[in-house]
Amino acid sequence: MAKGSFFGLFGSKPKSNQESKPEAEEKADDKAKQNEEEQASAPAETKQVEPEQPQSEPQQSQPKPTEAETPPESDPQPEQEPESVAAALAPDAAEVCAQVTAEVAAREAPAKRPTRKGLWSRLTDGLRKTSDSIGEGLFGLFRDKQIDDELFEDLETQLLTADLGVPTTTRIVKRLTQQANRKQLKDAEALYELLQEDMAEILAPVDRPLVIPTQDGPFVILMVGVNGVGKTTTIGKLAQQFKREGKSVMLAAGDTFRAAAVEQLQVWGERNDIPVIAQHTGADSASVIYDAVEAAKARNVDVLIADTAGRLQNKAHLMDELKKVVRVMKKLDVNAPHEVMLTLDAGTGQNAISQTKLFTEAVGITGITLTKLDGTAKGGIIFAIADQFAIPIRYIGVGEGLEDLRPFVAKEFVNALFRRDQQQQ
Repeated sequence: MAKGSFFGLFGSKPKSNQESKPEAEEKADDKAKQNEEEQASAPAETKQVEPEQPQSEPQQSQPKPTEAETPPESDPQPEQEPESVAAALAPDAAEVCAQVTAEVAAREAPAKRPTRKGLWSRLTDGLRKTSDSIGEGLFGLFRDKQIDDELFEDLETQLLTADLGVPTTTRIVKRLTQQANRKQLKDAEALYELLQEDMAEILAPVDRPLVIPTQDGPFVILMVGVNGVGKTTTIGKLAQQFKREGKSVMLAAGDTFRAAAVEQLQVWGERNDIPVIAQHTGADSASVIYDAVEAAKARNVDVLIADTAGRLQNKAHLMDELKKVVRVMKKLDVNAPHEVMLTLDAGTGQNAISQTKLFTEAVGITGITLTKLDGTAKGGIIFAIADQFAIPIRYIGVGEGLEDLRPFVAKEFVNALFRRDQQQQ
Protein backbone atom coordinates (compact mmCIF):
# COMPACT_ATOMS: atom_id res chain seq x y z
CA MET A 1 0.00 0.00 0.00
CA ALA A 2 1.31 3.43 -0.73
CA LYS A 3 2.16 5.80 2.02
CA GLY A 4 -0.20 8.42 0.72
CA SER A 5 -2.96 6.04 0.78
CA PHE A 6 -2.22 5.17 4.43
CA PHE A 7 -2.41 8.76 5.44
CA GLY A 8 -5.21 9.18 3.09
CA LEU A 9 -6.94 6.42 4.91
CA PHE A 10 -6.32 7.85 8.40
CA GLY A 11 -6.03 11.48 7.41
CA SER A 12 -9.71 11.92 7.25
CA LYS A 13 -10.26 10.56 10.77
CA PRO A 14 -8.33 13.22 12.69
CA LYS A 15 -10.04 15.77 10.57
CA SER A 16 -13.41 14.43 11.55
CA ASN A 17 -12.37 14.49 15.21
CA GLN A 18 -11.36 18.08 14.88
CA GLU A 19 -14.61 18.88 13.19
CA SER A 20 -16.70 16.89 15.74
CA LYS A 21 -15.00 18.38 18.77
CA PRO A 22 -16.56 21.78 18.27
CA GLU A 23 -19.94 20.12 17.81
CA ALA A 24 -19.50 18.18 21.05
CA GLU A 25 -18.35 21.26 22.83
CA GLU A 26 -21.30 23.12 21.48
CA LYS A 27 -23.60 20.35 22.66
CA ALA A 28 -21.85 20.33 26.01
CA ASP A 29 -22.11 24.05 26.22
CA ASP A 30 -25.75 23.86 25.29
CA LYS A 31 -26.34 21.20 27.89
CA ALA A 32 -24.44 23.21 30.47
CA LYS A 33 -26.53 26.22 29.63
CA GLN A 34 -29.66 24.15 29.96
CA ASN A 35 -28.45 22.93 33.35
CA GLU A 36 -27.65 26.46 34.37
CA GLU A 37 -31.05 27.59 33.16
CA GLU A 38 -32.71 24.74 35.01
CA GLN A 39 -30.72 25.56 38.12
CA ALA A 40 -31.53 29.20 37.69
CA SER A 41 -35.17 28.44 37.10
CA ALA A 42 -35.40 26.07 40.07
CA PRO A 43 -34.69 28.75 42.69
CA ALA A 44 -37.00 31.08 40.88
CA GLU A 45 -39.83 28.59 41.16
CA THR A 46 -38.95 27.95 44.79
CA LYS A 47 -39.07 31.62 45.47
CA GLN A 48 -42.51 31.78 43.87
CA VAL A 49 -43.82 28.82 45.89
CA GLU A 50 -42.44 30.05 49.20
CA PRO A 51 -44.51 33.23 49.24
CA GLU A 52 -47.59 31.22 48.29
CA GLN A 53 -47.28 28.97 51.33
CA PRO A 54 -47.62 31.81 53.83
CA GLN A 55 -50.62 33.04 51.81
CA SER A 56 -52.27 29.63 51.85
CA GLU A 57 -51.80 29.24 55.60
CA PRO A 58 -53.76 32.36 56.53
CA GLN A 59 -56.57 31.21 54.23
CA GLN A 60 -56.85 27.96 56.15
CA SER A 61 -56.57 29.67 59.51
CA GLN A 62 -59.14 32.39 58.77
CA PRO A 63 -61.81 30.79 60.99
CA LYS A 64 -59.46 30.98 63.97
CA PRO A 65 -59.16 34.74 63.97
CA THR A 66 -62.95 34.89 63.54
CA GLU A 67 -63.44 32.87 66.71
CA ALA A 68 -60.89 34.95 68.50
CA GLU A 69 -62.64 38.12 67.38
CA THR A 70 -66.07 37.05 68.66
CA PRO A 71 -65.52 37.82 72.37
CA PRO A 72 -64.19 41.31 71.69
CA GLU A 73 -67.37 42.05 69.69
CA SER A 74 -69.50 41.31 72.75
CA ASP A 75 -67.44 43.62 74.92
CA PRO A 76 -68.44 46.86 73.17
CA GLN A 77 -72.17 46.10 73.73
CA PRO A 78 -72.37 48.01 77.02
CA GLU A 79 -71.54 51.11 74.99
CA GLN A 80 -75.01 50.77 73.43
CA GLU A 81 -76.76 50.87 76.83
CA PRO A 82 -77.58 54.58 76.64
CA GLU A 83 -79.53 53.88 73.43
CA SER A 84 -81.37 50.75 74.59
CA VAL A 85 -80.89 49.52 78.11
CA ALA A 86 -83.49 46.77 77.82
CA ALA A 87 -81.67 45.26 74.80
CA ALA A 88 -78.52 44.71 76.87
CA LEU A 89 -80.34 43.25 79.87
CA ALA A 90 -80.64 39.56 80.58
CA PRO A 91 -84.03 38.01 79.65
CA ASP A 92 -85.15 37.77 83.28
CA ALA A 93 -84.17 41.35 83.99
CA ALA A 94 -85.99 42.51 80.87
CA GLU A 95 -89.15 40.72 81.97
CA VAL A 96 -88.98 42.31 85.40
CA CYS A 97 -88.46 45.71 83.80
CA ALA A 98 -91.49 45.14 81.56
CA GLN A 99 -93.62 44.10 84.52
CA VAL A 100 -92.65 47.17 86.52
CA THR A 101 -93.35 49.39 83.52
CA ALA A 102 -96.77 47.78 83.08
CA GLU A 103 -97.60 48.28 86.76
CA VAL A 104 -96.61 51.92 86.62
CA ALA A 105 -98.67 52.42 83.48
CA ALA A 106 -101.64 50.71 85.13
CA ARG A 107 -101.40 53.05 88.10
CA GLU A 108 -101.15 56.10 85.91
CA ALA A 109 -103.93 54.97 83.57
CA PRO A 110 -106.84 55.83 85.91
CA ALA A 111 -105.70 59.45 85.93
CA LYS A 112 -106.55 59.67 82.23
CA ARG A 113 -110.30 60.11 82.00
CA PRO A 114 -112.14 59.38 78.75
CA THR A 115 -113.37 62.36 76.76
CA ARG A 116 -117.03 63.25 76.66
CA LYS A 117 -117.31 61.81 73.17
CA GLY A 118 -115.59 58.65 74.34
CA LEU A 119 -118.07 58.22 77.20
CA TRP A 120 -120.98 58.73 74.83
CA SER A 121 -119.61 56.14 72.42
CA ARG A 122 -119.19 53.64 75.26
CA LEU A 123 -122.78 54.21 76.31
CA THR A 124 -124.23 53.76 72.82
CA ASP A 125 -122.07 50.68 72.23
CA GLY A 126 -123.10 49.19 75.57
CA LEU A 127 -126.79 49.71 74.85
CA ARG A 128 -126.59 48.50 71.25
CA LYS A 129 -128.50 45.24 71.82
CA THR A 130 -131.32 46.94 73.70
CA SER A 131 -131.31 49.77 71.16
CA ASP A 132 -131.72 47.31 68.32
CA SER A 133 -134.81 45.99 70.10
CA ILE A 134 -136.36 49.24 71.30
CA GLY A 135 -134.86 52.21 69.44
CA GLU A 136 -134.31 50.99 65.90
CA GLY A 137 -136.98 48.32 66.26
CA LEU A 138 -139.62 50.92 67.08
CA PHE A 139 -138.35 53.31 64.42
CA GLY A 140 -138.86 50.65 61.78
CA LEU A 141 -142.29 49.99 63.22
CA PHE A 142 -143.41 53.62 62.84
CA ARG A 143 -141.73 54.44 59.53
CA ASP A 144 -144.18 55.15 56.70
CA LYS A 145 -147.09 53.75 58.71
CA GLN A 146 -150.57 55.03 59.41
CA ILE A 147 -151.82 55.42 62.94
CA ASP A 148 -154.36 52.65 63.45
CA ASP A 149 -155.16 49.78 65.81
CA GLU A 150 -152.69 47.50 64.06
CA LEU A 151 -149.85 49.94 64.75
CA PHE A 152 -150.66 50.04 68.46
CA GLU A 153 -150.85 46.25 68.61
CA ASP A 154 -147.42 45.97 66.99
CA LEU A 155 -146.08 48.57 69.42
CA GLU A 156 -147.39 46.60 72.39
CA THR A 157 -145.72 43.43 71.14
CA GLN A 158 -142.41 45.21 70.61
CA LEU A 159 -142.39 46.71 74.11
CA LEU A 160 -143.23 43.39 75.75
CA THR A 161 -140.43 41.71 73.81
CA ALA A 162 -137.99 44.29 75.20
CA ASP A 163 -139.10 43.31 78.75
CA LEU A 164 -140.91 46.47 79.74
CA GLY A 165 -143.51 44.25 81.37
CA VAL A 166 -147.28 44.23 81.03
CA PRO A 167 -148.16 47.08 83.44
CA THR A 168 -145.63 49.53 81.98
CA THR A 169 -146.39 48.56 78.38
CA THR A 170 -150.14 48.94 78.90
CA ARG A 171 -149.61 52.37 80.45
CA ILE A 172 -147.44 53.56 77.53
CA VAL A 173 -149.80 52.32 74.80
CA LYS A 174 -152.85 53.78 76.53
CA ARG A 175 -151.22 57.19 76.89
CA LEU A 176 -150.04 57.26 73.26
CA THR A 177 -153.53 56.35 72.07
CA GLN A 178 -155.00 59.25 74.02
CA GLN A 179 -152.39 61.68 72.70
CA ALA A 180 -152.92 60.57 69.12
CA ASN A 181 -156.69 61.09 69.39
CA ARG A 182 -156.37 64.41 71.20
CA LYS A 183 -153.84 65.85 68.76
CA GLN A 184 -155.49 64.16 65.79
CA LEU A 185 -152.16 62.81 64.66
CA LYS A 186 -151.97 61.19 61.25
CA ASP A 187 -148.21 60.82 60.96
CA ALA A 188 -146.79 57.75 62.70
CA GLU A 189 -143.34 59.30 62.88
CA ALA A 190 -144.75 62.14 64.98
CA LEU A 191 -146.18 59.51 67.30
CA TYR A 192 -142.72 57.97 67.49
CA GLU A 193 -141.40 61.27 68.87
CA LEU A 194 -144.12 61.26 71.53
CA LEU A 195 -143.17 57.71 72.48
CA GLN A 196 -139.60 58.79 73.18
CA GLU A 197 -140.83 61.66 75.35
CA ASP A 198 -143.10 59.34 77.35
CA MET A 199 -140.32 56.84 77.98
CA ALA A 200 -137.99 59.63 79.10
CA GLU A 201 -140.67 60.82 81.55
CA ILE A 202 -140.83 57.35 83.09
CA LEU A 203 -137.10 57.43 83.86
CA ALA A 204 -136.92 61.06 85.01
CA PRO A 205 -138.08 60.44 88.64
CA VAL A 206 -135.36 57.80 89.24
CA ASP A 207 -132.58 59.98 87.84
CA ARG A 208 -131.08 60.75 91.26
CA PRO A 209 -127.32 60.18 91.52
CA LEU A 210 -125.72 59.01 94.74
CA VAL A 211 -124.43 61.96 96.77
CA ILE A 212 -122.03 61.32 99.64
CA PRO A 213 -122.23 64.20 102.10
CA THR A 214 -119.47 65.39 104.37
CA GLN A 215 -120.28 63.99 107.81
CA ASP A 216 -118.80 62.70 111.02
CA GLY A 217 -118.08 59.03 110.57
CA PRO A 218 -118.13 56.90 107.46
CA PHE A 219 -120.86 56.90 104.83
CA VAL A 220 -121.88 53.23 104.87
CA ILE A 221 -123.11 51.53 101.70
CA LEU A 222 -124.63 48.06 102.15
CA MET A 223 -124.55 46.07 98.91
CA VAL A 224 -127.25 43.41 98.49
CA GLY A 225 -128.42 41.13 95.71
CA VAL A 226 -128.61 37.54 94.56
CA ASN A 227 -125.62 35.51 93.39
CA GLY A 228 -124.15 36.19 89.97
CA VAL A 229 -125.37 39.75 89.39
CA GLY A 230 -121.90 41.33 89.55
CA LYS A 231 -122.17 42.69 93.08
CA THR A 232 -118.52 42.22 94.10
CA THR A 233 -117.25 43.65 90.81
CA THR A 234 -119.52 46.66 91.27
CA ILE A 235 -118.05 47.19 94.75
CA GLY A 236 -114.52 47.20 93.33
CA LYS A 237 -115.40 49.72 90.61
CA LEU A 238 -117.24 52.01 93.02
CA ALA A 239 -114.27 51.94 95.38
CA GLN A 240 -111.97 53.01 92.54
CA GLN A 241 -114.28 55.84 91.51
CA PHE A 242 -114.66 57.15 95.07
CA LYS A 243 -110.90 57.08 95.54
CA ARG A 244 -110.45 59.06 92.32
CA GLU A 245 -112.74 61.68 93.80
CA GLY A 246 -110.35 62.04 96.72
CA LYS A 247 -112.35 60.04 99.26
CA SER A 248 -110.83 57.51 101.64
CA VAL A 249 -112.47 54.11 101.19
CA MET A 250 -112.68 50.86 103.14
CA LEU A 251 -114.23 47.53 102.13
CA ALA A 252 -115.93 44.93 104.32
CA ALA A 253 -115.86 41.32 103.07
CA GLY A 254 -119.28 40.38 104.41
CA ASP A 255 -119.87 37.60 101.88
CA THR A 256 -118.43 34.81 104.02
CA PHE A 257 -120.44 32.00 102.40
CA ARG A 258 -119.42 32.00 98.75
CA ALA A 259 -116.12 30.28 98.00
CA ALA A 260 -113.31 32.75 97.22
CA ALA A 261 -115.58 35.78 97.77
CA VAL A 262 -113.30 37.12 100.51
CA GLU A 263 -110.20 36.64 98.36
CA GLN A 264 -111.88 38.33 95.41
CA LEU A 265 -112.60 41.45 97.43
CA GLN A 266 -109.10 41.44 98.90
CA VAL A 267 -107.65 41.43 95.38
CA TRP A 268 -109.69 44.52 94.55
CA GLY A 269 -108.35 46.16 97.71
CA GLU A 270 -104.74 45.30 96.95
CA ARG A 271 -105.00 46.60 93.39
CA ASN A 272 -106.24 49.97 94.55
CA ASP A 273 -104.47 50.26 97.90
CA ILE A 274 -107.77 50.11 99.78
CA PRO A 275 -108.02 48.39 103.21
CA VAL A 276 -110.30 45.36 103.45
CA ILE A 277 -111.76 44.08 106.73
CA ALA A 278 -112.26 40.33 106.46
CA GLN A 279 -112.48 37.08 108.39
CA HIS A 280 -112.27 33.46 107.36
CA THR A 281 -114.82 31.82 105.08
CA GLY A 282 -117.88 30.77 107.04
CA ALA A 283 -117.56 33.50 109.66
CA ASP A 284 -120.59 35.46 110.83
CA SER A 285 -121.28 38.16 108.24
CA ALA A 286 -122.76 40.54 110.83
CA SER A 287 -119.60 40.22 112.93
CA VAL A 288 -117.36 41.10 109.97
CA ILE A 289 -119.39 44.19 109.11
CA TYR A 290 -119.53 45.28 112.76
CA ASP A 291 -115.72 45.16 112.92
CA ALA A 292 -115.54 47.09 109.65
CA VAL A 293 -117.77 49.90 110.90
CA GLU A 294 -115.67 50.18 114.06
CA ALA A 295 -112.44 50.29 112.04
CA ALA A 296 -113.84 52.86 109.60
CA LYS A 297 -114.89 55.14 112.46
CA ALA A 298 -111.49 54.79 114.16
CA ARG A 299 -109.58 55.61 110.95
CA ASN A 300 -111.88 58.47 109.88
CA VAL A 301 -112.72 56.74 106.60
CA ASP A 302 -115.08 58.62 104.28
CA VAL A 303 -116.84 55.65 102.65
CA LEU A 304 -117.33 52.07 103.83
CA ILE A 305 -118.72 49.61 101.27
CA ALA A 306 -119.96 46.35 102.81
CA ASP A 307 -120.40 43.23 100.71
CA THR A 308 -122.98 40.61 101.69
CA ALA A 309 -123.65 37.05 100.65
CA GLY A 310 -125.82 36.55 97.61
CA ARG A 311 -129.28 35.52 98.68
CA LEU A 312 -132.24 33.96 96.95
CA GLN A 313 -135.14 36.30 97.35
CA ASN A 314 -137.48 33.37 98.08
CA LYS A 315 -135.47 32.10 101.08
CA ALA A 316 -136.89 33.71 104.22
CA HIS A 317 -134.10 32.66 106.59
CA LEU A 318 -131.44 34.20 104.34
CA MET A 319 -133.34 37.47 104.22
CA ASP A 320 -133.58 37.34 108.03
CA GLU A 321 -129.78 37.16 108.23
CA LEU A 322 -129.60 40.30 106.12
CA LYS A 323 -131.92 42.05 108.54
CA LYS A 324 -129.55 41.03 111.35
CA VAL A 325 -126.65 42.72 109.56
CA VAL A 326 -128.62 45.98 109.44
CA ARG A 327 -129.50 45.76 113.14
CA VAL A 328 -125.85 45.21 114.10
CA MET A 329 -124.70 48.20 112.06
CA LYS A 330 -127.21 50.46 113.80
CA LYS A 331 -125.63 49.64 117.17
CA LEU A 332 -122.62 51.69 116.08
CA ASP A 333 -124.44 54.26 113.95
CA VAL A 334 -128.21 54.66 114.13
CA ASN A 335 -128.25 56.08 110.61
CA ALA A 336 -126.30 53.21 109.10
CA PRO A 337 -126.50 51.95 106.48
CA HIS A 338 -126.81 55.27 104.72
CA GLU A 339 -127.38 53.54 101.39
CA VAL A 340 -128.78 50.07 100.74
CA MET A 341 -127.87 49.39 97.14
CA LEU A 342 -129.50 46.54 95.26
CA THR A 343 -127.52 45.14 92.34
CA LEU A 344 -129.64 43.70 89.54
CA ASP A 345 -128.66 41.85 86.38
CA ALA A 346 -130.51 43.40 83.43
CA GLY A 347 -130.50 40.03 81.69
CA THR A 348 -132.76 38.43 84.30
CA GLY A 349 -135.76 40.25 82.88
CA GLN A 350 -138.95 40.21 84.90
CA ASN A 351 -137.23 38.25 87.69
CA ALA A 352 -135.56 41.56 88.60
CA ILE A 353 -139.02 42.84 89.55
CA SER A 354 -139.55 40.14 92.18
CA GLN A 355 -136.01 40.64 93.51
CA THR A 356 -136.59 44.37 93.92
CA LYS A 357 -139.89 43.79 95.69
CA LEU A 358 -138.62 41.29 98.28
CA PHE A 359 -135.32 43.05 99.05
CA THR A 360 -137.23 46.31 99.50
CA GLU A 361 -139.57 44.62 101.97
CA ALA A 362 -136.65 43.09 103.89
CA VAL A 363 -134.16 45.94 104.28
CA GLY A 364 -135.57 48.96 102.46
CA ILE A 365 -133.70 49.52 99.19
CA THR A 366 -132.58 53.12 98.66
CA GLY A 367 -130.73 52.74 95.35
CA ILE A 368 -130.28 50.35 92.42
CA THR A 369 -127.33 49.46 90.19
CA LEU A 370 -128.39 47.75 86.97
CA THR A 371 -125.53 45.70 85.53
CA LYS A 372 -124.80 43.82 82.29
CA LEU A 373 -126.92 46.02 80.04
CA ASP A 374 -124.37 45.43 77.29
CA GLY A 375 -125.10 41.71 77.22
CA THR A 376 -128.86 41.71 76.76
CA ALA A 377 -131.52 42.93 74.36
CA LYS A 378 -133.98 43.13 77.27
CA GLY A 379 -132.70 46.32 78.86
CA GLY A 380 -136.28 47.57 78.81
CA ILE A 381 -136.56 46.15 82.33
CA ILE A 382 -135.16 49.48 83.54
CA PHE A 383 -138.46 51.15 82.53
CA ALA A 384 -140.48 48.56 84.42
CA ILE A 385 -138.37 48.99 87.59
CA ALA A 386 -138.58 52.78 87.40
CA ASP A 387 -142.31 52.73 86.71
CA GLN A 388 -143.28 50.25 89.44
CA PHE A 389 -140.92 51.17 92.30
CA ALA A 390 -139.61 54.72 91.72
CA ILE A 391 -136.38 53.72 93.52
CA PRO A 392 -133.41 55.85 92.42
CA ILE A 393 -131.25 54.14 89.82
CA ARG A 394 -127.75 55.13 90.88
CA TYR A 395 -125.56 53.36 88.33
CA ILE A 396 -125.78 51.32 85.15
CA GLY A 397 -123.18 48.84 83.88
CA VAL A 398 -122.60 48.83 80.12
CA GLY A 399 -119.28 46.97 79.88
CA GLU A 400 -116.27 45.50 81.66
CA GLY A 401 -114.19 48.67 82.03
CA LEU A 402 -114.07 50.96 85.05
CA GLU A 403 -115.74 53.79 83.11
CA ASP A 404 -118.49 51.41 81.98
CA LEU A 405 -120.05 51.58 85.44
CA ARG A 406 -121.52 55.05 85.13
CA PRO A 407 -123.98 57.24 87.01
CA PHE A 408 -127.45 56.93 85.54
CA VAL A 409 -128.65 59.98 83.59
CA ALA A 410 -132.13 59.50 82.14
CA LYS A 411 -131.78 61.87 79.19
CA GLU A 412 -128.48 60.37 78.06
CA PHE A 413 -129.89 56.87 78.44
CA VAL A 414 -132.92 57.57 76.26
CA ASN A 415 -130.85 59.38 73.64
CA ALA A 416 -128.45 56.44 73.42
CA LEU A 417 -131.32 53.97 73.33
CA PHE A 418 -132.97 55.71 70.39
CA ARG A 419 -129.59 56.62 68.84
CA ARG A 420 -130.31 60.32 68.99
CA ASP A 421 -127.70 63.08 69.40
CA GLN A 422 -125.02 60.83 67.95
CA GLN A 423 -122.65 63.77 67.75
CA GLN A 424 -122.83 64.67 71.42
CA GLN A 425 -119.53 66.03 72.69
